[in-house]
Formats: sequence, C-alpha cells, structure tokens
Amino acid sequence: MELNLPSFDIRLQRDDEGVKIFDRLRKKFIILTPEEWVRQHFVNYLINHKGFPESLMANEIGITLNGTRRRCDTVVFDKHGSPMVIVEYKASSIVISQSTFDQIVRYNMVLHARYLIVSNGMNHYCCRIDYDNMSYDFLKEVPDYADLE
Repeated sequence: MELNLPSFDIRLQRDDEGVKIFDRLRKKFIILTPEEWVRQHFVNYLINHKGFPESLMANEIGITLNGTRRRCDTVVFDKHGSPMVIVEYKASSIVISQSTFDQIVRYNMVLHARYLIVSNGMNHYCCRIDYDNMSYDFLKEVPDYADLE
C-alpha cells in the first residue's frame, strides 16, 4: 500500500493469526490492517523525520469518555508526562471527514492536548488548540517536536 509518507525498514512476520507488523512503541508484532500500516508509517515519520522522542510516545492509550472505554491511536507526551499530541489514523482508503475530527476532539476532551493530528497515510491534518483564546488553527504541516513546546 503506497502512502504519502517516507518508507522505512518494515518488520513483518506471518503466523497462525496472519501477517503482523512490528510496532516499535509497543515492542511487539501487531496484526497488519490497513490502519496499522498507516500508524506504523506515521510513527516512523514522527520519530525519524520530525524528531519526536520515541520514549514520549505511546500507541493505543486507553481513556474513559462518558463512561465508555476508548483508545487513542497515538499519544505524544511532553517532558512532564502530559499529553501534548493526539494522532488518529484511518486506512488510506478512508476519506478523512468531519466525523474523524469529531472523534479526535472527543478524545481531547479527556486528554487536553495542544495538538491534534489526523492522517490516512495520504493526507495529514494538524491542528493547534489555543485554550487561552478558545480557538484553533490548522497548520500547513506537522511541526518538528522541538517546535511544539
């Protein structure tokens, strides 16, 4: 599956469950789905091209939203352990829509991150939240980690 992201040394394996891809953040092989393909490419992009510290990133972070357990695809923390970025992935065949942004905004009601990123591997959207002025703005590209603080 071609994506609008840099390629990298992908680790795949096949077992009784099917084809799996190595998740460098969870340090284990995960069933390869189209969304997982996007996640692993985007995580690689953040770490190797945008300077995001691997040690401050986590995949599949559980949260409770209105009494229901949900999972954020990727959360990036600041140096103090507070959520700074939430990333939501969709398969490359899925068009990013308003419902995708609604989903990540609901997650952010719990985490209060300053940046929200949505990607389907082809299109990437990054939004900066200004809590002081109760506003947001979309950035032209995903910033380097050093520029987030």
